[in-house]
Amino acid sequence: MSQANIPNITPTISITIGDSVNLLLASIALEELALAHIINAEAEKIQYVLGTLPGSAGLSPPATLSNLIAIDHSVQRTLQEVIKKEILLQIKLDNIVNSLPITP
Repeated sequence: MSQANIPNITPTISITIGDSVNLLLASIALEELALAHIINAEAEKIQYVLGTLPGSAGLSPPATLSNLIAIDHSVQRTLQEVIKKEILLQIKLDNIVNSLPITP
C-alpha cells in the first residue's frame, strides 16, 4: 500500500484578531437564529395538532389525548436539545469575551 501524496500547500492567511472575533460572534448569531427557527417550528407543530395554526385546518380527525402527549414529549425532547446548544453557545461567547485583549 502506498502513502498518500499530499502537496505542500502553504496558504497565506491574513486575518486580524478583530476580524476573527467578528467571525466568531457572527457564527454564534447564526446558530442562535437557527435555534430560533427550530423553536418556532416546534410551536407551529403544537398549533397544527391543536388546530390553531393560521391557514391550517389541523388534524382530521382531531388529535386524541395520546397524540397530544406524544407531541408534548417530542417537543420537550427537542427543546432540551436546544437548551443544551444554548449552553454551549454561552460558553463559546464567554470564551471569546474572556480572550479579548483588555485595553484601557
